[in-house]
Amino acid sequence: MCESNAYILKDGREELVLESVDVLENQEGQVKLISMFGEEEKIKARVKTLSLVDHKIILEPV
Repeated sequence: MCESNAYILKDGREELVLESVDVLENQEGQVKLISMFGEEEKIKARVKTLSLVDHKIILEPV
């Protein structure tokens, strides 16, 4: 499986936002995440790192 988990940095720690992310879209200062189960999250953040090997998306607040 190729989906990743998305985390946001808060106080230097990674906090889980959404598991099994299948789609990531930038939308006017926000990131829209959609999981393979149809769950959707919008968060005011930008992508800091994306590791395909580790299946991990790290976001930082804007």
